Amino acid sequence: MFSFRTTSLEEQLDKALLEGKVGCFCTQNCWDTESGRYMYDIFRQRGNLQVIFSPRDTELTPQTNHIDFNVEDIRGLNALVVEIQDVGARYFNYTKDVMRLMDALKSMKDEAPSLYVVDHINPAGRVVEGTMPSSALEPDVAKVAHRHGLTLGELMNLYYHEIGAKFALHVISALATDSNHQLMPWTIAPASDIPGLFTCDMYSGGGLWNNTNITPGIGTARPYEYIGAPFIKTGPNETVPVAEGVMLRPCSFTPSCGRYEGKKCFGYQIMREPGVEYHSLMHTLQLLRYFKERYEEFMLEDGFEAKISDQMLLDYICGRVSWEETREHIKVEEQKWIRKAKKFVLYDDQPYRIK
Repeated sequence: MFSFRTTSLEEQLDKALLEGKVGCFCTQNCWDTESGRYMYDIFRQRGNLQVIFSPRDTELTPQTNHIDFNVEDIRGLNALVVEIQDVGARYFNYTKDVMRLMDALKSMKDEAPSLYVVDHINPAGRVVEGTMPSSALEPDVAKVAHRHGLTLGELMNLYYHEIGAKFALHVISALATDSNHQLMPWTIAPASDIPGLFTCDMYSGGGLWNNTNITPGIGTARPYEYIGAPFIKTGPNETVPVAEGVMLRPCSFTPSCGRYEGKKCFGYQIMREPGVEYHSLMHTLQLLRYFKERYEEFMLEDGFEAKISDQMLLDYICGRVSWEETREHIKVEEQKWIRKAKKFVLYDDQPYRIK
């Protein structure tokens, strides 16, 4: 059973929420501006909060971007409330945790609690980039485009149907949540590596760097806006691909954590041009091919093929197909994804591709 609800979580009259045993699956984004409290405080004040599932360390601590749980932690609950801020790309860790949660609930069959999701606006907007998976895929990932253009509630609606789930799923509209009216969706950083205004626009392509030996600036103040490695050389003779909507600035940085912690890296800052839409995935593909051809040291590492999950895109990076073929493939796949996505959209605005 699926339902879409247009009143706030606190106004829901379901017995499971009012009197049942409630678990909360959330990040720091479950802050409500109107009441000045976190979502789980609703149930704490009612006296029926049983458990909180949240990131394993303090807010914005590097490399802790997962929410741990197991089926035994869920057993006996009547309701499970999810509130995280998705960032619009299919490989975001907290969203994968939510999909893993849905798989766990499916496995529980009649013992599964009802699942409620407090929806949020997608900070990456309705823009679509990339292709639906056509080869091996990462675990706990929905079959959506690299940048999907959906809210978390819509994504969960899609995944719910994709896995043939039977437990009750209820989405609380983002329009019923005060925070969505009073805060921009990136005001509270969704994760330690998603800190600011432009990060989500960069992440649909930039997330791929995490499975290479070039760092996307993890451990700096501007992850996914910076890319680099100790072996990269910058200078006037470097013909690095530049895409519409951005400029590239040669730079150096020393990450404070993660890959190359404490080591000086050389690379580029990707700088957004105001008012121009940027196709991060296409630009990243061009950069990946450039670095692969330019540097013997550059490597695609374990998990890269599953993350990109498209043989033609991989073939382009490896120099086996042309950019014209690749661009047309992406265009066709984006159109296919938009047709599929429309079945699960819960709001008036629709996903669209960059022309």
